[in-house]
Amino acid sequence: MIAIRRIYDHINPVNQSALTQCKEILVSQFPHLTPSEADEIFAAAKNPLAVHFRYVLLVAEARNKKVLGIVIASYYPKEKFYFLDYIASHQQRSSGGVGGALYERLREEAAANNAIGIFFDCLPDEPELCTDLVERKQNIARLRFYERYGARPIVGTQYELPRNDGSVFHLVFEGPGEKSELKASDGRKIIKAILQDKQSGKCSTEYIQKVIDSIKGTTLLLREKRYVKNERYIEIKKDIPSDKKIGLVINEGHIIHHVKDKGYLESPVRIKSILKELEKVKIFEKAPSKSYPDSWVEEVHLPEFVSFLKKVCAGAKDGAILYPEIFPKRFSNRIPLTPEHQIGYYCIDSTTPLHANAYKASRAAVNCALTAADQVLHGRQMAYALVRPPGHHAERKYFGGFCYLNSNAVAANYLSKKGKVVILDIDYHHGNGQQNIFYERSDVYTISIHGDPLYAYPNFTGFADERGMNEGETYNLNIPLKKGTNGKQYRKALATAIDEIKKFDPTYLIIALGLDTAQGDPTGTWRLSSQDFVENGKMLAKLNLPTLIVQEGGYKNRDLGINARHFFEGLWEGYYM
Repeated sequence: MIAIRRIYDHINPVNQSALTQCKEILVSQFPHLTPSEADEIFAAAKNPLAVHFRYVLLVAEARNKKVLGIVIASYYPKEKFYFLDYIASHQQRSSGGVGGALYERLREEAAANNAIGIFFDCLPDEPELCTDLVERKQNIARLRFYERYGARPIVGTQYELPRNDGSVFHLVFEGPGEKSELKASDGRKIIKAILQDKQSGKCSTEYIQKVIDSIKGTTLLLREKRYVKNERYIEIKKDIPSDKKIGLVINEGHIIHHVKDKGYLESPVRIKSILKELEKVKIFEKAPSKSYPDSWVEEVHLPEFVSFLKKVCAGAKDGAILYPEIFPKRFSNRIPLTPEHQIGYYCIDSTTPLHANAYKASRAAVNCALTAADQVLHGRQMAYALVRPPGHHAERKYFGGFCYLNSNAVAANYLSKKGKVVILDIDYHHGNGQQNIFYERSDVYTISIHGDPLYAYPNFTGFADERGMNEGETYNLNIPLKKGTNGKQYRKALATAIDEIKKFDPTYLIIALGLDTAQGDPTGTWRLSSQDFVENGKMLAKLNLPTLIVQEGGYKNRDLGINARHFFEGLWEGYYM
């Protein structure tokens, strides 16, 4: 798990350590940047009154406070825009989605300040402007990355004029909304500020004026998209009958749960990203969530634990965010290998806070899961509970991993009154919650395919030899996989899980759907593509079981919805076509 936070205080020893690591990352990723120049940037960030813009420093950290990435941006309050100076990830995480998570966090800040948009210089991808093939490939990859967010170079100006040192840059812009526009009047002010403040040593007064004078008309144009692939959609030949649609129950009240102070990855935009893509296909039928009594929750979680969550959240006033400070000893038969993981041996983690709305949102998520479960009970083949916060890390009496109440476990217990149930957890992280809850039961078989706990959260559970206890012996199956697992390797593990499900012969299947298995997810290391999600869905459809899907993780927001849509397209096609 990672957390993203903004650094304000440069004196705090924890922040000083983070800034030292940030400097190392910057110098290693930007060879032209000397250590002394990096020091000058951090010194300027301490004194926002020295210039008419304010530096914004965002860091992505692991649980052991190791810095995985950094964003340095400049906010211009007068002109109301952000300029992205640097974005860099640790070399060991260069493809791990950290850069994307940091850019998402900057976008959130820009939106919160009602900024005109985010601007940044980017080296060109045209052969006539960049003759070095290796460098041009890097530039293409960078522009492709930003184009997925809607950021594209501004065209129709002379911004690409060579500067004093011969360098050429595109000015890339991303504004709010999908069809963001940039007024020419705003563009002149912003471009002047960027060239004067950021490129003053490379641009003469005459050069700057020539670029400004080249801005014509009332609106600046953005370059046409070059790198966004044509997406695949199910072809609907005719209206789908209601009984062949996937039931969709959304936790509409999820937005009240938004932890901002730590750059919390589990944010409201996740639901928005998924819904945006699901609306492109006509295979879903929405239904409102219903209310269910607490007794269903208390059959899965200890009543005193539920009472604790209620009381603490109800007592959190004035927007307070409450993190644990004392960790009472927990008993386990495994001790993690590394010191940073041993901290979690005594408590589930230190990155899942409580606040006034955490219980309300998670309780509403349980209602959604039970509503969708009722649809399956009453004959619908598939129903999807699109919820947040997730739940699969919540154990019988512990919370953590962004999870408070285990929605899929509550739904499994509910369905178990009518027949045997399998929970198949396909989140990147081990489903320790449902394993803990059903470990001694034989009517609910828990299966989890996840990153090996030797390196993946939660680190102290999810090993292959954990098979259940007492009546539940052999009714828990963990399939841990190595770093860098690709789609083909993953499907071998999925085939093993499917064989186990067939042997168990359940009445109902629950899929705990994690989308953090995708390549580039900031919390994962695997390399599943969007097409892999289609194939996974098709494989699961062949089980031909009444199926409840409950949303769990997935934090690569720019691709989250696409991967969800592809999974459901595969699931629906595999069953009905």
